[in-house]
Amino acid sequence: MAHGDNREVAEEYQRLVDEELHSSATPLEVLEELRMCIMRLEAPSEMVEAVKQALVDSEIIQPGQLEGSDWDDAFQALKGVWASKWNDRAYFSCSKAGIGIEFVQMAVLVQRLVEAEYAFVLHTVNPSTNDAAYMYGEVVVGLGETLVGNFPGRALGFQMRKDMSAAPEVQSLPSKSTGLFGGGLIFRSDSNGEDLPGFAGAGLYDSIPMVTNSERTLQYYKERLVTDKAFAEELMRGLAKVAVDVEGVYGGAPQDIEGCYKDGRFFVVQTRPQV
Repeated sequence: MAHGDNREVAEEYQRLVDEELHSSATPLEVLEELRMCIMRLEAPSEMVEAVKQALVDSEIIQPGQLEGSDWDDAFQALKGVWASKWNDRAYFSCSKAGIGIEFVQMAVLVQRLVEAEYAFVLHTVNPSTNDAAYMYGEVVVGLGETLVGNFPGRALGFQMRKDMSAAPEVQSLPSKSTGLFGGGLIFRSDSNGEDLPGFAGAGLYDSIPMVTNSERTLQYYKERLVTDKAFAEELMRGLAKVAVDVEGVYGGAPQDIEGCYKDGRFFVVQTRPQV
């Protein structure tokens, strides 16, 4: 925004923040104008090269990727995440909590989606019983949005002793009717307003994938997770070990872990203290 190519947009943006946002009788209209300002930004060539090189260095893309229209799509997604700082739900949530929305600082995470066969959430202490001897996990077919999003049905739920002295215990059978599948890059919000004490900021801001995921109606009578008992137990044992290992990395502090499974490998994409 500070680059000369975006001088006019930057001036308009600053005027809206400094003069219009808190004095206007129609703040939602000002928020829309702020989002439009961000979406009008141009990408200076220095920024384009710096972003691409960082993605190559992080092994998220290969050299020569993200050119032409692919870069255009990526930059639109990046701006869309940043613009979501000014969405209506964030504005009202910040106001209710006494947080000036103008002080929220937005970073954008660029990640490559694993084309997951299964996605999981693990709690290293069973949240139903608070028994630290047991971990608890939930597994869905495909990408994890059906698990953490508003999709009807249940995941495969299980608990297991963390010392691995007994077999996993199935708590619920999967009944999600829809599975999501796909890959590509995803642009995710990471602001200083998402993990404040007493403020439920997670989920206020947008995540934007560069690709559209495909939906498939699941047929569990053909699904290995249900039909192959040995595979299902091996998967649950592997997840229990993931839970124990991640908790160990964090000094034994209970963890809430998200991840996925593909081609015999487990991928941990996020962990945070379990509350």
